[in-house]
Amino acid sequence: MDDDEPIRGNRPHEVGMVLEAMSVDELSERIEVLRREIERLEVEINKKSASRSAAENVFK
Repeated sequence: MDDDEPIRGNRPHEVGMVLEAMSVDELSERIEVLRREIERLEVEINKKSASRSAAENVFK
């Protein structure tokens, strides 16, 4: 699956959505997509933290 590929199905994943009608495969796929999204968010946090630290060091 491509990293930018949207979740298959009728609609994107929403926090708190009803899961009962989804198959095990669909649930597993959504977990994987969400794990990749968490990793992407963590990378962005790390970039911003590094930029902030560098900026703070300039003003010390």
